[in-house]
Amino acid sequence: MYDVIVIGAGPAGMTAALYASRSNLSVLMIERGAPGGQMNNTAEIENYPGFESIMGPELAFKMYEGVSKFGTENAYGIVMDIKDQGDHKEVICEDQTYKGKTVIIATGCVHRKLGVKGEEEFSGRGVSYCAVCDGAFFRNKRLLVIGGGDSAVEEAIYLTQFASEVVIVHRRDELRAQKIIQQRAFDNEKISFEWDTVLEEIVGNEMVVTGGKLRNLKTNEVKEVAADGVFIYVGLDPLTEPFVKAGLTNAAGWIETDGEMKTTMPGVFAIGDVREKDLRQITTAVGEGGIAGQQVYKYLEEN
Repeated sequence: MYDVIVIGAGPAGMTAALYASRSNLSVLMIERGAPGGQMNNTAEIENYPGFESIMGPELAFKMYEGVSKFGTENAYGIVMDIKDQGDHKEVICEDQTYKGKTVIIATGCVHRKLGVKGEEEFSGRGVSYCAVCDGAFFRNKRLLVIGGGDSAVEEAIYLTQFASEVVIVHRRDELRAQKIIQQRAFDNEKISFEWDTVLEEIVGNEMVVTGGKLRNLKTNEVKEVAADGVFIYVGLDPLTEPFVKAGLTNAAGWIETDGEMKTTMPGVFAIGDVREKDLRQITTAVGEGGIAGQQVYKYLEEN
């Protein structure tokens, strides 16, 4: 029986585990992959206090080092369900069930799929959602980046260190990314733009991507353009399927909490990108992790 079970080891989960373990609580952190979450898929982080610039995987490792010093136990597991047993909760994984007096959900979210023809077929063979993971495979290649937000534009800029040309395809006539990031893209000679345009199909041969079919939303004109890779950044979907039956999610799948990170189930908290909120950044995840780590201590004291 643990005092706290943290589900997820991104920046939110690791911070919550750090605060809870420093309060002398017994903590188990369950993660289905490498600690760090989306930080592991981020090339360069420039807006995290204390670092002018740091690689995502490096920051993830530094956070994990800090958490490990205070006795947090770690387990690999894919969570399937959570059950309220009154004085404790059961976190049910594929091959084991863990018991905790409190639970902190920090499962984050994943990049949304476009759902176009060829996306699944060429996944890992030219279609990617992670420039850091796959960018080096596209040296001197022509790439399409789908999206117009911070992630899309930042990753397009990152890809220019490998690619010969990067084309940003965006369904609107202006980007949604922060102005400073936009300007870097506009100033980069390797980046061009397809405005008011959507990707309708990813095409290729039996082995790899060879291009994409683009449709202009104003003229309805469809054209096929050559490309060696397609990087997709069109939004996020919460990783909350295990918590639907427990009634913790809203209609869109996000978990709603109050300012103390409490969910509708007593003793269960949610933090980070899995929450219904406007801003999803490492800084907000860390802040929410600190709040939750303190709130579980308060909850246990009161109960």
